[in-house]
Amino acid sequence: MLTIKHLHAFYGKSHVLHGVDMAVGEGEIVALLGRNGSGRSTTAKAIMGLVECEGSVLWRGQETRGKEAFEIAHLGIGYVPENRDVFPKLTVHQNLLLGQKRSKKQARWSFDDMYRMFPRLKEREHTEAGVLSGGEQQMLTLCRTLMGDPDLIIIDEPTEGLAPKIVELVAEYLKVLRSRGISVLLIEQKLTIAMAISDRCLVMGHGSIVFDGTPQTLRDNTDIRKEWLEV
Repeated sequence: MLTIKHLHAFYGKSHVLHGVDMAVGEGEIVALLGRNGSGRSTTAKAIMGLVECEGSVLWRGQETRGKEAFEIAHLGIGYVPENRDVFPKLTVHQNLLLGQKRSKKQARWSFDDMYRMFPRLKEREHTEAGVLSGGEQQMLTLCRTLMGDPDLIIIDEPTEGLAPKIVELVAEYLKVLRSRGISVLLIEQKLTIAMAISDRCLVMGHGSIVFDGTPQTLRDNTDIRKEWLEV
């Protein structure tokens, strides 16, 4: 579905990604792990055309490198950034409405689906997004992206700063996405959550992929965890 080959990314003269090779398959949850500064978020931005990069990003066999972010989104890739970009002066419902794409096909998700998964959003339906709590804004950003009916969703640190109960809710939500045939690239620091729900784990260090395997293989590989993940 998504295949990345020899991807290099740059912020001005700073060379951040150094030949990243990775793939996300159909209906798969892939966790992209690593310490802060390892290049995980830059990888997401490179996929979405938000940073200068070289190499190849193939989406269903089509090269997307060089396309604008909105063009990539319309191909079926959704992106939930770490900074929870909501429209603060618009209500919850209006934010969700802006996430919809005009399409001839029947969307997999509806407003009712969003409100069923996160009842708190239903309670705050007519509230301006800017006054929501951090957890509520995270729910809203996830749901707004889903309203665009992506086939792959890239989620950057969805559990950052959230209460444990909300973290569990987000984890269950990601399983629901997989059950509906949506692939997930999950950028996460919480190993417990990532390893519990992912089909495959990638570990990134110094702008490259240093491990690619199952969660169980990563659990068994103490050397990789000590060198690239543990503080």
